[in-house]
Amino acid sequence: MSNRNNSATAAPDQGQAAGAIADAFVRARLAGASLPDFPGAIPDDLVAAYRVQDLAIAQWPDAVVGWKVGYIQPPRRDDSGDERLLGPIFRRNLWPADGSVGFPVFAGGFAAVEAEYVLRLQADAPDGKIDWRPEEAAALPATLHIGIEIASSPLATINALGPRVVVSDFGNNNGLILGSEIEHWRDIPEERLRAETWIDGASVGTGGATLLPGGLRAAYAFALSRSARRGRPLKAGELIATGNATGIHDIAVGQTTRVRFEGYGDIEGHAVAATAVEAP
Repeated sequence: MSNRNNSATAAPDQGQAAGAIADAFVRARLAGASLPDFPGAIPDDLVAAYRVQDLAIAQWPDAVVGWKVGYIQPPRRDDSGDERLLGPIFRRNLWPADGSVGFPVFAGGFAAVEAEYVLRLQADAPDGKIDWRPEEAAALPATLHIGIEIASSPLATINALGPRVVVSDFGNNNGLILGSEIEHWRDIPEERLRAETWIDGASVGTGGATLLPGGLRAAYAFALSRSARRGRPLKAGELIATGNATGIHDIAVGQTTRVRFEGYGDIEGHAVAATAVEAP
């Protein structure tokens, strides 16, 4: 993993380019609109992409309550060495799993759902620690919950264009449905944490915690490390959606989804068209 700090000051021209990309994504998301193309030149690397994301977070009229983790396939990695990426989850797009939850997706953009195992930190990450191993992460108190990530972006080609584009637009996140706690999760073998996803009543993916490369603890360690390197060390109460546990499943406005977490309950939702964001 790179020792470069993602919050380092960029050269003026790079800063202007990053600001323009962030502005375009923020405007589209605030309007509930789609974008026909990536708004500028794709950042050269993940460090530059996180610069875009930081600028966009600073503009967004809501508080960050957690982070989604996405896996980067080996051919798409850069010199940072990162195997995963982060995107913010905002307070107004965090919903309790109560009945069928209506969640917004960008019509004309990208929209998918992902079954997630979600960690909630019970203590602050220690100041100054920027390198975390999975076994160290497992020792930092956290509860584990079931959930569904809403992966949606104004840009339809976001995943096809790769991780630098995904990072630039909030990690392709547009919300999280948070379900019940899995008690004593550290004592449960990960092969026993299984899930299945349905779209409109048809099964579209099965899997569970073992579908995450390295498992839950590897995702936890990455979130802690990368957040610290960005100057955003994680705090008690923040959430980490650890990665898709049954695959990435496209969904359209009007469709329904259900995820069954074997032994821990179901979560249901339905996709609605994103609309303009009201001022807080």
